[in-house]
Amino acid sequence: MYNFNGKVTVITGASSGIGAATAVLFARLGANLVLSGRNEANLQRTRDECVRVRHSDAEQPLVVIADMYSEADVARLVDATIGKFGRMDILVNNAGVYEMGSIETTSLEQYDRIMNINLRATYQLTMLCVPHLTATCGNIVNVSSMNGTCTFPGDLAYSLSKAAVDQLTRCTALELASKGVRVNSVNPGVTVTEIHKRAGMSDDEYAKFFERSKTTHPLGRVGDVEEVAQAIAFLASSSVSFITGELLHIDGGRHAACLH
Repeated sequence: MYNFNGKVTVITGASSGIGAATAVLFARLGANLVLSGRNEANLQRTRDECVRVRHSDAEQPLVVIADMYSEADVARLVDATIGKFGRMDILVNNAGVYEMGSIETTSLEQYDRIMNINLRATYQLTMLCVPHLTATCGNIVNVSSMNGTCTFPGDLAYSLSKAAVDQLTRCTALELASKGVRVNSVNPGVTVTEIHKRAGMSDDEYAKFFERSKTTHPLGRVGDVEEVAQAIAFLASSSVSFITGELLHIDGGRHAACLH
């Protein structure tokens, strides 16, 4: 297992799904956590689970209720982190939204909402964190999607946002390499979370979507949030200190099938 003892780790979107699973895993691995999200009740549940599994010498997780759509909230997240811990070692840019729509049905309002949360907020938070990560030779893991590297109809604005996150990963990896800061991303395939239901899928549509997804992922199943969390920990660990600018697919081979 990886050792994150004392590493101050900021995780956005930590109230559910991949973010919550990553928070609990990093708590087990000894990290000092800063957990950010919009849903206070869910975020507190994540915090409670992190407290339950954390190392005895780890500090209490810091919870910051923040809407990544708000520039002020993003800045407040950074200030709160440095105010409590005085440093930052790892940034996990996980917060994001998924909404369906094509070029014919996606309004500019919807486009702006998706791009502002998935890309602009990630850009802003990364920009604000760079001085602190430079001071610790820390690293960044962006949570992207296979939609960033594969082409699917009906997810246009979301796919554009994730393709941009992938380019943000590669460009910042080159820009920050000389400062000793690594930047990588994970690109999950279909993973069991609530994100599709929040996008408007009914329970029946959701069940059918997952059944269909079993046939489109070469390993014959969909992913689990724990598997993505493990990949994030891998990229954030000192065990892979020579990896930067990498887009790591956790998608049961789906991206390889997209190439054919």
